Amino acid sequence: MRTADVLRSVEVRWQPDFDAQSDEALLAMARAGQEVLEIHRVLNKTNDNVVGEILREQGTFYEWDHFPKGDVYDRETHGQYYYHAHPLDQRFDGEHGHFHTFMRPKGMPPWVKRAPVPNYKPPKDPNDELSHLIAISMDPRGIAFRLFTVNRWVTGEVWYDAKAVASLLDYFKIDHARPSWPANRWVTAMVGLYKPLIIDLVNVRDETIEAWRRDHPDVEDVFEDRNLEVTSFADISAESQVRAIGRALEARGLSLGEA
Repeated sequence: MRTADVLRSVEVRWQPDFDAQSDEALLAMARAGQEVLEIHRVLNKTNDNVVGEILREQGTFYEWDHFPKGDVYDRETHGQYYYHAHPLDQRFDGEHGHFHTFMRPKGMPPWVKRAPVPNYKPPKDPNDELSHLIAISMDPRGIAFRLFTVNRWVTGEVWYDAKAVASLLDYFKIDHARPSWPANRWVTAMVGLYKPLIIDLVNVRDETIEAWRRDHPDVEDVFEDRNLEVTSFADISAESQVRAIGRALEARGLSLGEA
């Protein structure tokens, strides 16, 4: 998140086109939204939040360290996430830290393949060819306020193009209780709630990479260029998203009780 100039150049001011979503897709987003708000409600009753859930009993909170230690990894779905924070001068304004979400190859459908990129070196374990999906910025209250994508070097992923990442979103799920059942369900539901926006963001991510490559012909490997970190971002409000989805359902005469 190096410079304000880079951040301004990749902001996505998203206007959800719910008309483009099928009834099934809209209902799935609505269910995910209700899950997010229900987790907020239950945690708020004890003045807790999803960030606190992840940091509980993890010791001193150090910048750059992954929380929880060893990440959260579902060995059945092969979804993965962790939370961390950058130094203050490298954070978004008002950010405490952020979640990074991933899928590993064992959880991917067989038609999903990594993108051809320069200087590729296969990992010893093929399941380490992971794909970053989306990052979720959290404010000091533990409220999500921004989604963003990053260049490959930031997370050490392999690199999958936008079409591949979009196809992985429905496969992301953390379906176990540790280190926190509410946090695991919340991260899973956030990906579902914002699926269309995440698809837009990863498309802009790829466009940003290509534009950077054109504008910086002397850069040997755009995916390893430390001057390009954040590749797209959009501000969010779960409550606003849920209300907008509710209005779209109402306009179609649908409700969450629909199959």
